Amino acid sequence: MLDSKLIRTNPETVAAALNKRGYTLDVARIKALEEERKAIQIKTENLQNERNTRSKNIGKAKQAGEDVAPLMQAVEQIKHELAAAEIELTKVQEAFDVLLNSVPNIPATDVPEGKSEDDNVEVRRWGMPRSFHFPIIDHVDLGASFGGLDFDTGTKITSSRFAVLRGGVARLHRALAQFMLDTHINEHGYEEVNVPFVVNAESLYGTGQLPKFEEDLFKLTDERGLYLIPTAEVPVTNIYRNEIVENAQLPIKMVCHSPCFRSEAGSYGRDTRGLIRQHQFEKVELVQFVRPEESDEALEELVGHAEAILQKLGLPHRTVILCGGDIGFSSAKTYDIEVWVPSQNKYREISSCSSFRDFQARRMMARYRNPETGKPELLHTLNGSGLAIGRTLLAVLENYQLDDGNVTIPEVLRPYMGGQDALLPVKK
Repeated sequence: MLDSKLIRTNPETVAAALNKRGYTLDVARIKALEEERKAIQIKTENLQNERNTRSKNIGKAKQAGEDVAPLMQAVEQIKHELAAAEIELTKVQEAFDVLLNSVPNIPATDVPEGKSEDDNVEVRRWGMPRSFHFPIIDHVDLGASFGGLDFDTGTKITSSRFAVLRGGVARLHRALAQFMLDTHINEHGYEEVNVPFVVNAESLYGTGQLPKFEEDLFKLTDERGLYLIPTAEVPVTNIYRNEIVENAQLPIKMVCHSPCFRSEAGSYGRDTRGLIRQHQFEKVELVQFVRPEESDEALEELVGHAEAILQKLGLPHRTVILCGGDIGFSSAKTYDIEVWVPSQNKYREISSCSSFRDFQARRMMARYRNPETGKPELLHTLNGSGLAIGRTLLAVLENYQLDDGNVTIPEVLRPYMGGQDALLPVKK
């Protein structure tokens, strides 16, 4: 969340910054709540002073032998008025908190203006899309030809937007995950973590999924109020919820391979074919906790780590910076990396890398101890996909297909595939 003091004292400045998102901050409502809060506080302070004065008078009256009953009744009445004022103040604060929780992060100054993904700005490309001298087969039909990618059985077992992977395709999927983990751990300096795939509401609140995006989550129906994770970002980032880390521990860099579960409530009818948009998929997630002054540089580094995976796989891709109207609720700045999908003749998102600055840390109270002041201060958090495994599998299948219907296995994956240089069909 944003700094409540900043919104209270300078809502016009916050509103102007949020305009880049196309978000209209209710400045009038904020000012009205702030005026009400101040009025109640003044009323409370006056009542407290009056209570203290009358309490002292009770002592003096007792010493003088006077009847203190009227004074005690007056003090009791003030206590009731104070209790009522506290209830009023709580209601005002709760109303302000509800409003504050709905306000997105302020975009960084270098985030481009724009209303939608059409206004995102390309910053670089890597590799040239391959020219095919034969008809391109998409990953759905390629996977089916090997007997290794089965959406019909996934639908039978569960529902639409689930898949069953078998044989060489399943092994290739696993190889991609292991290759990504090894690269990020051994070359990029991340610590591997394994976390629960079910989280509580506090964790989802901390990273910004709740309360705004509950419809996109899968919630368990028992009394514990737990949710399946939409991304490993949630449990990994919450490792440091309500914690104070020492300066010497920073930066903290973690990588996690996990399943992800998303209802895709707002995307019905989009990407219904294939692996682009599934209810269950796997991802290798990168998470960093850094000092505030290092977060901009850390974001560029993190994007480079995700790009390195695609480059090692030889997959053409481009990197774009998201405009104000397209960045996520909690993000201050986001880069999307898009891989070339031959069957669609365009680039499709395969990784989203974001800096949240202190937005998530404030919600989680994730802090570090500033060595200069000795006081706790908010961390900056970042994360990104390094990469989405299903979409990487899709890209490998399509970009490495051959005219005989086979698929070449990229060289960096062959050690994970028992030395195979091409996929083998499933034996049935």
